[in-house]
Amino acid sequence: MPHWLVKSEPSSWSWEQQLAAGTTHWDGVRNHQAANNLKAMQLGDCAFFYHSGDERRIVGLVEVVRTYYPDPSDASGRFGMVDMRTVRPLPQPVTLAQIKSDERLQTLALVRQSRLSVMPIDDAAWALLTAMGGVTA
Repeated sequence: MPHWLVKSEPSSWSWEQQLAAGTTHWDGVRNHQAANNLKAMQLGDCAFFYHSGDERRIVGLVEVVRTYYPDPSDASGRFGMVDMRTVRPLPQPVTLAQIKSDERLQTLALVRQSRLSVMPIDDAAWALLTAMGGVTA
């Protein structure tokens, strides 16, 4: 099953808001590559919830519960969104500095394309990052 990382500025949508909401739509994506990643998401796919901005760390896990559909906030009609359900917080948040310092994670889009807001995470990186975050299978 594919894995993902979705970024949010805590001042726009924080992990605490995600926890309180439980399930919500992931909207506002206007980058074509990130939008294509949203389109590729399937029911049950899991994603890291990443706080961008000053925090720059993975703080939780979410799951896709509704696949890509039109984003009503996009007047052009070109972009869409998915719905995400909160799975759990990471017992130990994983910082961007930790990720960048690990040679095994250098191919991640998070390292190579730092502005991309929705990106795939390969299975090996997913296993390593969840372990770094204190998540056991």
